[in-house]
Amino acid sequence: MSEIGRRDALKLIGLMAAAPTFSVACSTESADEQEKEVEPATTAPDPKAYDRQLFSDHEYETVRVLVDWIIPADKRSGSATDAGVPEFIDFILTDEKLRNRDEAQRAFRGGLAWIDYECIERFGGPFVECDQKQQRKLIDAIAWPEQAEPAMQPGVEFFNSLRDLTASGFFSSKMGMEDLKYQGNRYVAEWTGCPDEVLKHIGVTA
Repeated sequence: MSEIGRRDALKLIGLMAAAPTFSVACSTESADEQEKEVEPATTAPDPKAYDRQLFSDHEYETVRVLVDWIIPADKRSGSATDAGVPEFIDFILTDEKLRNRDEAQRAFRGGLAWIDYECIERFGGPFVECDQKQQRKLIDAIAWPEQAEPAMQPGVEFFNSLRDLTASGFFSSKMGMEDLKYQGNRYVAEWTGCPDEVLKHIGVTA
């Protein structure tokens, strides 16, 4: 069977118990610091140059599969993993400025453990060893908070946090910015006024 079997389920439960909540607060500023000048938002690290700090090999592979369920590759861009989101999450969770960093790490790893434990109970193996139909079934049980059963609440909280981190990592990456067609501030050599078609659209005569 897998490196994580039923015998290891007790270890997973122990990790889950160490994380009373699976939500991850990723603000790196205290209340006083928030009143100071805001620095540019952290962007995703270069996946090729990044050395993983937190996740085990199994946890990292689980994150890779999960984030690609949230943002899969399509005709416009690659997947969340292609954009370096797993590295971004590892980087955020090990950032020295992260408030309650140890608690956030336990919460996130506890959430990954919860995902595996549910899959072991339902399908006989951890999440990454389940087929896509089984993975989808578990994700559907936690991805819609208003429809989720009460027993799924720990997974709902974890998945909400994972979804936020995935979106932050993807859309702060070069790939995500290209997906949004974000051009940033550009110098315009000469301003010739509002285009005629725009004036016509808003009913204004030049």
